[in-house]
Amino acid sequence: WLRLIGKLFKKSPNYLRDAKLTYSFKRNHIDAILVEYGTHAHNLLSFLKSMNSPVVVHYHGYDASMHGVVERCNHYREVFQIANKVIVVSKVMEQALLTLGCPKEKLVYNVYGPQPEFETVRPNFKEKQFVAIGRFTNKKAPYYTILAFHQVVKKYPQARLLMGGDGILLNTCKNLVRYYKLENHVEFFGVITPEKYRNLLSESLAFVQHSITALDGDMEGTPLAILEASASGLPVIATKHAGIPDVIVHGDTGWLCDEHDVDAMANYMLWTLEHIEEAKQMGAKGKTLVQDQFNLKRHIDVLQNTLEKATKF
Repeated sequence: WLRLIGKLFKKSPNYLRDAKLTYSFKRNHIDAILVEYGTHAHNLLSFLKSMNSPVVVHYHGYDASMHGVVERCNHYREVFQIANKVIVVSKVMEQALLTLGCPKEKLVYNVYGPQPEFETVRPNFKEKQFVAIGRFTNKKAPYYTILAFHQVVKKYPQARLLMGGDGILLNTCKNLVRYYKLENHVEFFGVITPEKYRNLLSESLAFVQHSITALDGDMEGTPLAILEASASGLPVIATKHAGIPDVIVHGDTGWLCDEHDVDAMANYMLWTLEHIEEAKQMGAKGKTLVQDQFNLKRHIDVLQNTLEKATKF
């Protein structure tokens, strides 16, 4: 009936959307509004202002970093004004929003927490293989992971790289594997289930991911796959990018190289192959760190407390 009213009275799609949301919120007696992604908060500004309810905006990654996105959202000036609290998932993101003008007292740092099932994984460290799970996108730069692994295979021909995920760079990466004649060393699984991911983690030596800042500014938040791998007891080999250094301690729970430093990543992968016992200890420390500081219960508790505080703002 709202669509019919819109046609009869020539109302915009945004008007109809806001009317639907208003009806739903009043019917369900909503106390506070949690908006996932800053972009959605910007698009819903008219509705959020009209509701006069506490608003918590949760940023995740690209919404706080992509140049074009931030500009289209007017640098989130109005979002910061109407938000009671603003949740960020990394220290880098926190600084980025401060630079954009978000009041410090509104910011809440809350890293994701992996599902508890990942804590039950017990890696056997028997296979000479690495696992990389994530979308094949510019900011995850899976081609750099393949280039690093190519150096590893030169010394350890029996090494394998298991890659799960899909995305715009998947065919490019498959072509790269073909070019370097790595077809017998790199396996692509496509999109996988969490259960399959846990199985791959249990069989591997380390999780690898070469995240970078894309040319358009796109960045990670704090990659959940990295937290899941660490919770499973695997050392993580990644980059000093976004929230990764927040959850991976270089030289203690994993290894972190500079963005674009393929040689360093390759060397850390070689080190792992040559120091299995030390790699096990790294993985165990990572599991403990995630259980103590980045577990799912803590994440949910912070989120719940933030929403409760917003209602008393």
